[in-house]
Amino acid sequence: MKYRHLFFDLDHTLWDFETNADETLRHLFAEHNIGRHGVSVEKFIKEYSDINHGLWRLYQGGKINQQQLRATRFPRTFVQLGLREEDSPTGISEQFTDLLPLKKAVFPYTYEVLDYLRDKGYRLHLITNGFRNIQYLKLDASQLTEYFEEIVTSECCGHLKPDTRIFEHALERAGANAPESLMIGDNLECDVLGAYNAGLDQVYFNPAKRRHFNQITYEISCLSELKEIL
Repeated sequence: MKYRHLFFDLDHTLWDFETNADETLRHLFAEHNIGRHGVSVEKFIKEYSDINHGLWRLYQGGKINQQQLRATRFPRTFVQLGLREEDSPTGISEQFTDLLPLKKAVFPYTYEVLDYLRDKGYRLHLITNGFRNIQYLKLDASQLTEYFEEIVTSECCGHLKPDTRIFEHALERAGANAPESLMIGDNLECDVLGAYNAGLDQVYFNPAKRRHFNQITYEISCLSELKEIL
């Protein structure tokens, strides 16, 4: 067995962030009657997603903090929709934060593959840039917690992927070394490049089959393909 320790990303790799966020945003759109502004739910979701992704890039780059991310994403969405910041309902960001982690959608074959890997004797861990309390809620709601020995969040570590220090921290927590470890994630910069720089082999999870020119140890478009590698 070449690898003993497998480190997974959570959002967009196991936990289906887009599906869960879509369901949450549709709920909030209806609850606050945002359609009265002449905006479609599809447009609302698209603009929010674009704004949120941009803010997360700033957060991962250390340019804004958690509070700034949460406080600005919905007001900026409403401005982008041609409305006013004050049209953003009071407390909607807190509602989103409360509701989203309780959603349960995961990618196809998630449980089957994790069962297979665990039964094969691999030791499974998580490395995530998400906020600690939110990530644990997601894991519990989707019944994923039991699979992982070590759950390393950027919040508890003090460093965000792709910083090599979060990978080094995770290796230390797991009692692992880099040559016997493999990182599985969807983000070329955070997961793949970060793991590479820390000396870990990588699996790039690319369900959309996006074109790229990165050198990667393995690439898959479905989690079931991990059975062919491991």
